Amino acid sequence: MLYHFYIQSKKLSSVLRSVKTLAKPAGARGYSSESVPDRKVAVLGAAGGIGQPLALLMKLNPLVSRLALYDIANTPGVAADVGHINTRSEVAGYMGNDQLGQALEDSDVVIIPAGVPRKPGMTRDDLFNINAGIVKDLCSAIAKYCPNAIVNMISNPVNSTVPIAAEVFKKAGTYNEKKLFGVTTLDVVRAKTFYAGKANVNVPVVGGHAGITILPLFSQATPKANLADEDIKALTKRTQDGGTEVVEAKAGKGSATLSMAYAGAIFADACLKGLNGVPDVVECSFVQSTSTVTELPFFASKVRLGKNGVEEVLGLGPLSDFEQEGLEKLKPELKASIEKGVKFANA
Repeated sequence: MLYHFYIQSKKLSSVLRSVKTLAKPAGARGYSSESVPDRKVAVLGAAGGIGQPLALLMKLNPLVSRLALYDIANTPGVAADVGHINTRSEVAGYMGNDQLGQALEDSDVVIIPAGVPRKPGMTRDDLFNINAGIVKDLCSAIAKYCPNAIVNMISNPVNSTVPIAAEVFKKAGTYNEKKLFGVTTLDVVRAKTFYAGKANVNVPVVGGHAGITILPLFSQATPKANLADEDIKALTKRTQDGGTEVVEAKAGKGSATLSMAYAGAIFADACLKGLNGVPDVVECSFVQSTSTVTELPFFASKVRLGKNGVEEVLGLGPLSDFEQEGLEKLKPELKASIEKGVKFANA
């Protein structure tokens, strides 16, 4: 059990590895604030169920020098609490529309977990009417105050909120397809976790970020494990329904907040490493796609990250018959979700 936990925490260890070093007194050997570039990260929705643990994890990340926490209420308390942790970054809390610009100015990475959570019986699309408006307003502010920032979209439904963000940025004349990401890392985390009972693997997850649009490619898992077709189908279904599993287990008291914060921190760390020139940083993300992947304008693929955000959108690679069937099934639903977001943004 302890070994299993260690395996699943492998990536987070890269985020936390320097925490002890960061806590050393000024002048102590082993850490210099000049060893990595200054990077400002803003978390929009920082007082919420995802935002608070995400703020904590980003405070522990040694690549962050300034951490801006924004929400419509309660952020001063969150910032004061997190700010007492003796790691590199300086923390500031911002509250309400009047302070949104200050939170965003000079940001290198903006993470958006803002919005309402899922409740029992709700799909991600049920969240659309509320969260779409929130995302549209926040992205308008990003276009104004930090148009060159990398944007990590967590707010659901990601299949629609990423296209909304793209349309807002296009209207503002600031759209850069290389810097807009839908965070689908939790799907990858779940696929690895559910598969790890059989073997310790890496599993790419493509498509979208809701229900059948989530397509784990277990045929490409490494190292390879020979599982029966029934096992693959069951693991795929559980990965697709992972969010519902948590919502039901919490019995109306919340959705996947802690695991989402973990996944968001992993992806933000990857973006920061890419910005800092670390080579061969590859993560799955919902991004503007190309015809070499599918005909859809947005699609979750393996993406190579770098100093400009997306350096390369990688192809799907060989698919099993089951995965090819899943790919064809997800396309109409994903297409409709993308179009829904575009229509909302242009209404």
